[in-house]
Amino acid sequence: MVQAPPKSITVDEFISQYGDSDRYELIDGELIEMEPTGPHEQVAGFVGRKFNVEIDQKYPHYLIPHRCLIKLLGTATAFRPDVIVLDKTQLANEPLWQREPVITLGGSIKLVAEVVSTNWQNDYARKSEDYVALGVPEYWIIDYLGVGGREYIGKPKQPTITICTLVEDEYHKQLFRNDDLLVSQIFTEIKLTENQVFAASKL
Repeated sequence: MVQAPPKSITVDEFISQYGDSDRYELIDGELIEMEPTGPHEQVAGFVGRKFNVEIDQKYPHYLIPHRCLIKLLGTATAFRPDVIVLDKTQLANEPLWQREPVITLGGSIKLVAEVVSTNWQNDYARKSEDYVALGVPEYWIIDYLGVGGREYIGKPKQPTITICTLVEDEYHKQLFRNDDLLVSQIFTEIKLTENQVFAASKL
């Protein structure tokens, strides 16, 4: 992600001006321009497709929207996740959903997946903290380039998928590499390895 010229705006201003654009998200009032590469989009698309297979077969009350913002109440922040799985049965409680694809309640979210880009600190640190506070049950950090800090993915750095599972008020993190079979508490029967996910970034 590349940061746009500084301009502090409110979440409501952001939604009004940029809600229909996939190019931006808002962090602490700063407009952040998102410039994902083709391989980034290939990985996100692959993961979303695998989740949809599980949804079609076993979880008809789940939904992956094409476009969605997570508005953090009480802050000037609105995230635009790469993949988000929603619980359709909870959307009636969302105050904005009927007018625009904006989520404000953690109870509506089952899983968020972020594909790591150059601004990896947001995915590993900032978003992890905010998703915990929101009560997101499961958070996937998909680092197909292995660019995250050593404190997050170890040394030597290598491509890693970190699955964060909410236990009480903190995330328990499990790292997956190579042919490790991914373990999800939301999609308990998914059969997917780290290598399969990262192969999606190749032509």
